[in-house]
Amino acid sequence: MDYDAFAEEWEAAWNAHDLDRILAHYSADVVFRSQKAMRLTGRGEIHGRGALRGYWAAALAQQPDLSFIVVDVLRGHGMVVILYRNQRDVLAAETLRFGPDGLVVEASACHRG
Repeated sequence: MDYDAFAEEWEAAWNAHDLDRILAHYSADVVFRSQKAMRLTGRGEIHGRGALRGYWAAALAQQPDLSFIVVDVLRGHGMVVILYRNQRDVLAAETLRFGPDGLVVEASACHRG
């Protein structure tokens, strides 16, 4: 897998606020973890692409100016860490683990501060 190309597409999809394009990278049974999810869902772990769509739709509605700039891409075995800054210049990282079909099966978001 070309992780740099993946990160570029991931960034472009988020900056377009295109949920279908964003979710096309994730498996139907993806598990997503983030402390920020607690505010909108009451839990830090979200299961399934449908639930993830609901969470991200609510998050985008609350942050219409949301944008990301990829700072670095760290490669691993079947996984990638995308370091990025958001529109408020907050440093964050997404750790994405891929299944055999190239779709994300596990994702974890970490944010500075």
